[in-house]
Amino acid sequence: MRYRIVPVTKFRQNCSLLWCSVTMEGVIVDPGPDFDPIEAAIAEEGVEIIKILVTHGHADHSGGAEELSERLSVPI
Repeated sequence: MRYRIVPVTKFRQNCSLLWCSVTMEGVIVDPGPDFDPIEAAIAEEGVEIIKILVTHGHADHSGGAEELSERLSVPI
């Protein structure tokens, strides 16, 4: 298992990218509404996102979940 912290929003909230180093399948945890750094991290690591996880409903943690789900065609 590998991970990468991706700071998002002007407050630099933590979004996490977690993935299996064998299959390269992974999840995004708490995507704030700041897609460029998240999508860049996914591309840099070569991860195939299979799901988005949200720990709680604050906008800085869940604000981007729905749109990112649509952009990546993965469930929340």
